[in-house]
Amino acid sequence: MSLQSDFEVRFTDREITAWGGMALMQKMLQSIRFSDAAKQWDLPQPGSNRGYEPVQIIEQFMVSIWCGANRFAHAEITRLDATLTRLFGWSKVAGHKAIIRFFNRFDMARNEEVQEQIYRWFFDRLSIGRLTLDVDSTVITRCGQQQGATKGYNPGKPGRNSHHPLLAFIAESRMVANFWLRPGNTSSSNNILEFLQSTLRHLGNKTVGLLRADSGFFDDAVMKFLHGKSIAYIISARLTQPLQQAMVSQCKFWIIEPGLEIGEISYQAQGWKEARRVVVVRQSIKERAQAPGKTLRLFADDPEIQGWRYGAMVTSLELPALQIWRLYRGRADCENRIKELKADFGLDSFNMAQFWATEAALGMAMLAYNLMSLFRQAVMKSGIHHTLATLHHKVFAVGAFWDGSTDKNVLRLAVTRRRRQWFEGLWAQAAIDPGLHRFGHE
Repeated sequence: MSLQSDFEVRFTDREITAWGGMALMQKMLQSIRFSDAAKQWDLPQPGSNRGYEPVQIIEQFMVSIWCGANRFAHAEITRLDATLTRLFGWSKVAGHKAIIRFFNRFDMARNEEVQEQIYRWFFDRLSIGRLTLDVDSTVITRCGQQQGATKGYNPGKPGRNSHHPLLAFIAESRMVANFWLRPGNTSSSNNILEFLQSTLRHLGNKTVGLLRADSGFFDDAVMKFLHGKSIAYIISARLTQPLQQAMVSQCKFWIIEPGLEIGEISYQAQGWKEARRVVVVRQSIKERAQAPGKTLRLFADDPEIQGWRYGAMVTSLELPALQIWRLYRGRADCENRIKELKADFGLDSFNMAQFWATEAALGMAMLAYNLMSLFRQAVMKSGIHHTLATLHHKVFAVGAFWDGSTDKNVLRLAVTRRRRQWFEGLWAQAAIDPGLHRFGHE
């Protein structure tokens, strides 16, 4: 029936949600016994009998994120949705200020303890083989006055206050393995060894076959630590003057294709007790204008050398130099994960005045991301890495209401007939514990 030019607007008392697809997430949380696990974590308890259960606050926070929230005020999306409230079994729903108060109860020690409990529970139940660990840092620009938000390295907005967190990702499963918030004036290499130790504790008995990192991890202590753990590594090297000199005087390049050349040297930096293998890549500025890398400032007066952009990687692997470079290029995918965390999971927008409260909230946002990654792989089983925004219109943004005509709990979903069989398949898959699913690239 075509819409007439004149129409009326009327109201209904029926409780309807726009997020009926969240039933799939609730079913998956049930299958992995999320509530039972979360009750074992050392979460801060409410100060009175009128307070909200910590597990419910975490669930509310994550569901809000899954429904598109990237500010604490947006958490009202769950508080005002009676259908979602009933779906997740919350007897009373916390407002966003109660969620903020909950995170303000965290300090440094509790953050580290709770996050280790969360990651160990999550990864212990997943079948992940020999894995590749990518570590990186990012800059989060802040407005206002927050602890730790200071002026530091901020190429996007120089002079603005920022935080400078560290993140670790499992490349094969596209999941977060660790997150540390750091002040904005922190150097890239600050606390990196402690961060790696924490990350390995999070992974428990999982085997790290390869670590890839940026130049912030170009540190003798880090490489000694990895060698002691029998973890192979490819780490971007800082182009110090001695290394630049060694690259120019010692490296013999092989032409891979026009404008791309690769070579290697044995290099021992000052303070190192042994030489290490360094793979050197250079790309012609003339033939590859967008090529990454840096020009060698030590040879600023040499026009031939200035016609190239250089990159160097220290590695413990014995593979051919070209394969080392190609392996390291795969680390660029973690930049996509960081962009996704900022766009869809509030990495750059969930912040509070207290530093450890902000880290606690972002730690739970990482959990929301990992659970969504689990959903994509174990329930959706798609070869495409759908962003959360895509999953909204594909799966989650489904009108729904509770059917009051039956004694059973029946959630009616507004799904067209041609999509119902597919949706029923997702429902069946969400009910299966994904612990035995072998996780690799999506």
